[in-house]
Amino acid sequence: MIVRQPETVDRDPAHNIIVGNTVLYGAIAGEAYFEGVAGERFAVRNSGAVAVAEGAGDHCCEYMTGGVVCVLGPVGRNFAAGMSGGIAYVYDPDQTLKHQCNLESVTLESVTPAGSSWGEGTPADHSQSVHDAGMGHPLHHDAERLRILIKRHQSATGSAKAAALLADWPNALRHFIKVVPTEYRRALNELGPEPEAEQGLERAVQAVAAE
Repeated sequence: MIVRQPETVDRDPAHNIIVGNTVLYGAIAGEAYFEGVAGERFAVRNSGAVAVAEGAGDHCCEYMTGGVVCVLGPVGRNFAAGMSGGIAYVYDPDQTLKHQCNLESVTLESVTPAGSSWGEGTPADHSQSVHDAGMGHPLHHDAERLRILIKRHQSATGSAKAAALLADWPNALRHFIKVVPTEYRRALNELGPEPEAEQGLERAVQAVAAE
């Protein structure tokens, strides 16, 4: 799914809502790219979709259980409340995410440069199938995954924000924060290497849900 501004308008996507509330509520697969701000409860209960938006309202990623969400701008309050699976990245140069995020079930961490991760599950430039967006193992290769996501977003929407971030990538990377559910990380670490990435992620989600 791709939603972008008409080429004839000159609005700043970072200050305009382009999709409304509850978009991707309960999504199970696929990719979505939005050149603008998403409304409230973006990607709530997302269990497998990959999505990029340039800002989001309150309750983004609430009760999320899987997938990957990347927000290239500010988010509203109660971000990641009850999030138990999947991962999220937020561009946070003003360091406001720590005040907007519900930290009861997640941790915030910086994104390390490319080449500093190890392990299986390297992200792919393109989706591998309708149920495999090519995101690789969620605990490794964050810088590589994030750059791929932003490149996909720029290619899909023509986003000026994505282009600017990619043009200043080493500096931009320092301002991204990764949001990881605590129990999801523990389950993945306990499972160890998996022969198939999708099998490992599915088992991790099942392990968290069973507790």
